[in-house]
Amino acid sequence: MRQLATIDQRIVSSLQESLSVKQAILESRELIETVASVGEVLAGALRRGRKVIFFGNGGSAADAQHLAAELVGRFESERRALPALALATNISTLTAIGNDYSYEAVFARELEGLSSPGDVAVGISTSGRSPNVINAMRTAKKIGVITVGMTGLRGDELAAVADYCIRVPSQRTSRIQEAHILIGHILCEIVDESFVGGADVS
Repeated sequence: MRQLATIDQRIVSSLQESLSVKQAILESRELIETVASVGEVLAGALRRGRKVIFFGNGGSAADAQHLAAELVGRFESERRALPALALATNISTLTAIGNDYSYEAVFARELEGLSSPGDVAVGISTSGRSPNVINAMRTAKKIGVITVGMTGLRGDELAAVADYCIRVPSQRTSRIQEAHILIGHILCEIVDESFVGGADVS
């Protein structure tokens, strides 16, 4: 029974920590305004026929794939399919670039070939220091792509190279990732609202 009680307390502690991060987001007017601005940027680009390109490593790659799927498929409302992709899903391309150039170049090289001015690049890095994400953001800006970073409390490096940066007020990877997918879903809601009810105009 003592072991079970210890496990129960660990669960409660994790839930409380996750809730406290979300409460901090709720209380940050600046962060909420940034999320709102990014939502409008995504919706505006998609209405103009541009695409959204997501990328990240590990869990952030999974988040990138998840969010791209919500736009191409459907989030919660019926609307047309929207152009979005996740860069870590093409293993042949990823490994070819990593082998022939370097892993630090994988996302930058893909953006060079797949993006156009007016697209939106969303780079996700919990640390804000992932070299391949930072390099990709710099490449995107040279092309004329709008750049959005999603990171944590210490993501200064990513924030410095992004046009917009959503910084979750936490230093713990798991809590940051939980908040990233919540914020990603909010962004999808904003996009949905833009395309439902006759708002799908250029």
